[in-house]
Amino acid sequence: MRGRPELFTRYEADAAMLPNNTQRFWLVAGLVIALVAPLWLPRDWMILLSRAYVAAIGVIGLNLVTGYAGQVSLGHAFFIGVGAYAGAAFGGAPRDDVWGLGLDMLIWVPAAGLVAAAIGALVAPIALRLKGLYLALVTLGLVFLGEHIFREWDVLTGGAATGREPAQLLLLGYRFDLDGSVGSLMVRRELQIYWVMLVLLVIMALLAKNLVRSRVGRAFAAVRDRDIAAEVMGIDLTRTKILAFAISSFYAGVAGALLFTVTGFVNATSFNLLLSFTYIAMVVIGGAASIAGSIMGAVFLTMLPRVIDALGDVLPFFETASTGLLSTATLERILFGLLIVGFLIFEPLGLYGIWIRVRNYWKAWPFSY
Repeated sequence: MRGRPELFTRYEADAAMLPNNTQRFWLVAGLVIALVAPLWLPRDWMILLSRAYVAAIGVIGLNLVTGYAGQVSLGHAFFIGVGAYAGAAFGGAPRDDVWGLGLDMLIWVPAAGLVAAAIGALVAPIALRLKGLYLALVTLGLVFLGEHIFREWDVLTGGAATGREPAQLLLLGYRFDLDGSVGSLMVRRELQIYWVMLVLLVIMALLAKNLVRSRVGRAFAAVRDRDIAAEVMGIDLTRTKILAFAISSFYAGVAGALLFTVTGFVNATSFNLLLSFTYIAMVVIGGAASIAGSIMGAVFLTMLPRVIDALGDVLPFFETASTGLLSTATLERILFGLLIVGFLIFEPLGLYGIWIRVRNYWKAWPFSY
C-alpha cells in the first residue's frame, strides 16, 4: 500500500521471497559486488572465496535439516565425502586404477547430489525414533564408517595415501578449470572457477529459499517446533524427516563434488569429525534457520584462517609457525571455540541476527531506542 510498504494485505505478499525494496536492493548490490570483486583480488583470495561459496551450499543443506527441521546431524562430513567421490567417479578423467567416466557438469553435479540424497534417505528411517543427543550420536557414527570406507575402497577413492583427482569442470565441451579465452580476452582458471561457484551458490540458495517458503518448509518448521502437535495436524513425520535428510544430503553431495574441483585433489582423510564440527559451527555462527545466515557463516569461517595469517605477518606477538607462545594456528583454534560459545550465549541468531539488529536500528533512527 502507498505509504505503508511494510503492510501486507495478501498472504502471497507476506510470504514473498523478497517482500520489500530494501531486500531487493541489497540482493542486487551484493551480487554485483561479488561478480566484480575478483577483478581486483589476487588468485589465492579468489580460490578462498570459491571454497567459501561451495561451503555455503553445504551449510545451507545442513541448515535445512538442523535449523529448519530440527534434526541434529553430525554426519555431514560423510555425505560431503559421498558427493566428492560420486562426482569424481562420474566426472573424473578415466584411469586404469580408479573409476572415472569424464561426464559433463550437467550430469555429474546433480548425480553426486542424488547419490548422497539416496544414502541420506536410507539412513533417515534408522534415526526416525531418535532426537537430540541420540540422533547426533547415530549420525556421528556415519563419519567413522565413512572414514573406513573411503580409506579402503581404493578403486573409487584412490586410497588414503594417494587420493585421486576430482571431477572436471567440463560444461558443454568447455573446461572452466583451465585457463581459457572469451573472444579475445584471456580468462584465468581461478576467475572462471570463482564465477561458476558463485552462480551455483545463487541457484542452490534460491531453490532452498523457495523450499522453506513452501508447504514442505512449513512442515519442517512444525516438526522442529513440536513434532507431536505437527502429527496431530496431519503432517506425516516419517515422510517429513526422510525428506529433510534427503534434501540436506543432496546439498552436501553437491558441495562435496564441487569443493574438490576448487582445491584440485580429493583425499580420504579430509572427511573427518572436524569437518562435521566446522559445518555445525558455520550454522551456529551464521544463524540457524536462515539461508542468508548460512552464506554468512560459511564465508566468515572460511576466510578466518586467511585473516589470522595476515595478522601474523603484521602483529609482532604472533608467530606463523606452529610453535611459540601464540601461533596463528593456536589463535585460530582458540577463536573457533570462543566464537561458537559467544554466539550461542549472546546472539543465538548468529551473524544474521546481528544484521537484523543493525538493520532495525537504522530503520528506526533517530528513535532507535
